[in-house]
Amino acid sequence: MNTPIDIKKKSISGVIVFEFSWELDETNADKTFTAVYNSIWDFTAKKLIFNFSWLKYLNSKSIWYIADIFSNIEDGNGQMFITNMTEEVKDTLELVWITTIITTLDTEAEAFTALWIKPEPEVLTK
Repeated sequence: MNTPIDIKKKSISGVIVFEFSWELDETNADKTFTAVYNSIWDFTAKKLIFNFSWLKYLNSKSIWYIADIFSNIEDGNGQMFITNMTEEVKDTLELVWITTIITTLDTEAEAFTALWIKPEPEVLTK
């Protein structure tokens, strides 16, 4: 049985935003992050935000995927932020020091400010 996960992808002023809801675990991590990789496709100069406002849990495999995506983004001279973390997710990411590697911010708006972009919605896809 798969644990429910919902991901919404939107593009705002050239920034790809993924919003995660529910839980990331062994039953859905591979499929979820395969879809994320396919959606990003080429990591060159990408600007990416992972919004975890509704994410309640993530396992070590999911953390590995997030770190790998960040590494690819960084290698491609892009930027990536994690925003809107729940306390549970924030505690987990702090425990494994991901928050010292990937910039985490309280809101998407802060990430857009850090990217020097005034967001103008372009596309919302699911």
